[in-house]
Amino acid sequence: MTFASATQCGRLETFWGGGGMHRDRVKELHYITPKENLPSIGTFGILSHIEAERLDHKSVAWEVIQDLRKGKSVPGGNLLHSYANLYFDARNPMMSKLLYDGKTGLIVVRVRHEVLDLPGVVITDGNAASGPTLFLASPQGVEYLDENRVFAEYWTSANIIEYHERKRQRCAEALVPNRVLPDYISGCYTLTESDRQWCASLQPGWKVEVNRNVYLR
Repeated sequence: MTFASATQCGRLETFWGGGGMHRDRVKELHYITPKENLPSIGTFGILSHIEAERLDHKSVAWEVIQDLRKGKSVPGGNLLHSYANLYFDARNPMMSKLLYDGKTGLIVVRVRHEVLDLPGVVITDGNAASGPTLFLASPQGVEYLDENRVFAEYWTSANIIEYHERKRQRCAEALVPNRVLPDYISGCYTLTESDRQWCASLQPGWKVEVNRNVYLR
């Protein structure tokens, strides 16, 4: 599988002032979904876009972005839609967009960081649909992420070019071939106590917590 060259990654390090992310910084990964999908996720895991189309599920996918992802392939790999996509942090522009559009009942599924060690997992240094985004082998690719931007509380900037770059990097992803099996799911975050209770009743083995911060509150 072909990924970004060492020269490209070297340029990234120079741009960031020699920064990067240590693997230990990744405590978990996140998947944003409507709570109605929780029973299916508990049974089948987190599915790729292609796999999910075979099941009855509720989608919050932004069609404009999905159209961009639909025809894109991972360099040296398969179609982007054949990977389950996880965020390093769900407090990101995708969450902001969903909330702005009035989406409710969202949960953030928490995935164990060990998923990064599975065969064929790919790291992206930003939104996978974005043209400048690099695709890197996991887990080594984590060190080329800009930790400050991936976990930034906000991604605003007075410079429009800088704003779009921060927004892209804030949506760095881990792409898992086909699906994330339930064994790698540790729990989920909710916005409200009622949703927490509902999720905990469906998945009693999961660690379910209210986390308003991840919902930009």
